[in-house]
Amino acid sequence: QVQLVESGGGLVQAGGSLTLSCVASGRIYSSHCIGWLRQVPGKEREFVASIRKSGTRTYYADSVKGRFTISKDNADNTVYLQMNNLKPEDTAVYYCALGTNPYEFFNWGQGTQVTVSS
Repeated sequence: QVQLVESGGGLVQAGGSLTLSCVASGRIYSSHCIGWLRQVPGKEREFVASIRKSGTRTYYADSVKGRFTISKDNADNTVYLQMNNLKPEDTAVYYCALGTNPYEFFNWGQGTQVTVSS
C-alpha cells in the first residue's frame, strides 16, 4: 500500500514561483521513481518531472526545463517541485506519482491545483 500526499498548490501571478511537496509513505523501494505530472480538463495527463528514489538523476519535460527543479529528501520520503517563472500555460492539477521507471507511473496522489494568472 502506497500513499502520496501533495501540498503547496495555489494561485500565483505569471513570473512567480511555487513549491509543491509530496510526502510518500508505504512500500516504496530504492528502485522506484517519484514524479510529477499535470492535467488540465479535457487533456491527457502530462509528464513534468521525475527523480529516482536512489541516486540523483532527474528527468524533465522540455516545457519546464530551466524553470522547474525536482528534488528529494530521502530522510522523510518527500519530493519537491520548485517551479519558477511560472506561465499561464502551467495552470493544471499537479499529481505526485510513483513509478518503476522515470516516465511510467502506477500510483497517484489526489492532486493539487496550480493556477497562474496573466
